[in-house]
Amino acid sequence: MSESVGDWWSTAITDIGPGVIRLRGYAVEDLIGAVSYPQMVWLMTRGELPTAAEAKLLELTLVAAVDHGPQAPSIAATRMAASCGLDLNNAMATGVNLLGDVHGGAGQQCLEVLLQLRATVEAGETPESAARALVADYKHRKAFVPGFGHRWHPRDPRRDPLITALQQAAEAGTVRGDYLELVLALEQVLAEGTKPVPMNVDGATAAIYAELGFAPELARGLFVLSRSVGLLAHAWEQRNEPTRIKGPLPKGINPTYTGPAPRSLPGV
Repeated sequence: MSESVGDWWSTAITDIGPGVIRLRGYAVEDLIGAVSYPQMVWLMTRGELPTAAEAKLLELTLVAAVDHGPQAPSIAATRMAASCGLDLNNAMATGVNLLGDVHGGAGQQCLEVLLQLRATVEAGETPESAARALVADYKHRKAFVPGFGHRWHPRDPRRDPLITALQQAAEAGTVRGDYLELVLALEQVLAEGTKPVPMNVDGATAAIYAELGFAPELARGLFVLSRSVGLLAHAWEQRNEPTRIKGPLPKGINPTYTGPAPRSLPGV
């Protein structure tokens, strides 16, 4: 009976006992001071420790996606929640819960696209022809290729350092470079139109996650992990400001009304 109860939440991640905490088999007291936070993230999600070079690439993605200011819905929602008196964890959760397919999901979606392209290349296509066919399909459906273009930046300032680091990692043999080639092929095809659509942070991080072997869903989870730092910082800043119940519009500005003109109830 006790064995079946213990199996209820069986896990390969954490081994807990009186005076014992083991994470993936390693004693926590040995991990503390011996591994970095990115190494710990990798260990917990993948089961084994990464190399130093792999951990460095992961660290770059975690730093790059930390924040994008109050114009990002997740940050704005976090700040509104904090101004309504919510504790930090509740305010952060408000922002995290906005990170879905439309806002926060492009990294996962781009990684899925790269996996799709990789399968096409393995079936005999060149990276360029596979990218061209995929872009044509997205244009036909009037859909956005995830990981490319940005509503604020003509060229995302996070793209270059991430892709440069990935190129250096490929040259050093840390990663194979297959997904790097694919994401660059996509960017090249998207640059051929009348309005070039350069890679953004989601495309760059997706290429890194793909090269490192992370599953698409983990790409979104890692983005949430990174952005949570920004959510915490903004929630804390807002908690220390005097403005209460800070809504989406400044005081004195009302949303544009588009409903019926003033009218009376029939018979009144």
